[in-house]
Amino acid sequence: MERKVAIIFGGKSAEHEVSLASATNICNAMDCKRFTPVLLGIDKKGEWCYDKEYPTTGVNLVKNDYFSKAEHVYLSSSKSHIQVIEKKSNRVLADFDVVFPIVHGTFGEDGTLQGILKSLDVPFVGPDVLGSAIAMDKDIAKRLFRSAGIPVASSYTLYKHDASSYTFEQIAARLGLPCFVKPANAGSSVGVSKVTNEAEYLNALQEGFRYDNKVLVEEAVVGKELECGVLGNEEARASVVGEIVATESFYSYDAKYISSTGATLQVPARIDAALSDSIREYAVRAFHAIGCEGMARVDFLLSDSGKLVLNEINTLPGFTAISMYPKMWEQTGVPEKELITELIMLAVRRHERDTNLSVAVKL
Repeated sequence: MERKVAIIFGGKSAEHEVSLASATNICNAMDCKRFTPVLLGIDKKGEWCYDKEYPTTGVNLVKNDYFSKAEHVYLSSSKSHIQVIEKKSNRVLADFDVVFPIVHGTFGEDGTLQGILKSLDVPFVGPDVLGSAIAMDKDIAKRLFRSAGIPVASSYTLYKHDASSYTFEQIAARLGLPCFVKPANAGSSVGVSKVTNEAEYLNALQEGFRYDNKVLVEEAVVGKELECGVLGNEEARASVVGEIVATESFYSYDAKYISSTGATLQVPARIDAALSDSIREYAVRAFHAIGCEGMARVDFLLSDSGKLVLNEINTLPGFTAISMYPKMWEQTGVPEKELITELIMLAVRRHERDTNLSVAVKL
């Protein structure tokens, strides 16, 4: 059966443009014999938009503005699919029966969008509400990783209303310098600052609190940046390990998604087999520890002295032309088209499982 797949992209977060690039690649790589893509945008104000004239072949959402001629719409659930309805006229403009959400960052991968999709009773790619929300909160996620026996970097958690609860001297004495300041609930290195002195620390706090009311001040683990993809529901598996060779002082937002010269991606990573196996085992364990299903990219840091820590987990990893997640799976033997197909079918199977569970509870 051919399925209509809504690729939901854009959003209000600082990662709006990255989402456009990810959606472009997903749409162009999707198996057109099995799936019909339905492009569904969320603009920077949070309005849902649909352009019925926008082509779904040879797509380039970065270059060709989707939102300029799109109508404001809302979604409505029917018995067999979800309808896209124009706000002005209440006309049905399109419909779909499964979702590939690729709205990165806040409101997209933090459980907010997943809650909307859950309430519509539609299958969607990626983790459910709880796994998404936990993964986005680096503070809560680190607590669960630590409980699961997964090594993480030492850190302090600071709240905006009480940012002076620890002095810079206390933090530097425990974590050392340099250290990093990062928003607890922002993705893809948004708002992250490297700190080497008190003046930089105070500026970094201001920058971090622009994006969240809670920040982490974390020890610097200087060495290799390693990543591993996880794919699956109950039976998840790990990809080969990839390595980020950053040309900047750290793997910044621009280096991850925008600048093709900001970093070199080495797949597989230049590490021995035993370490690779450990990382892959930790990645799957972390995936399950916070209740993920579908997909995630798990990021690690390996110090020059051999200390390995889990840095963070990303539940809607980038699918841009320079993104690591699809590259790692390609090197594992799963080309991008097959990867997208598997992700969609994982979403469908999870929805069927949960629907059957709901029916059993009612009976």
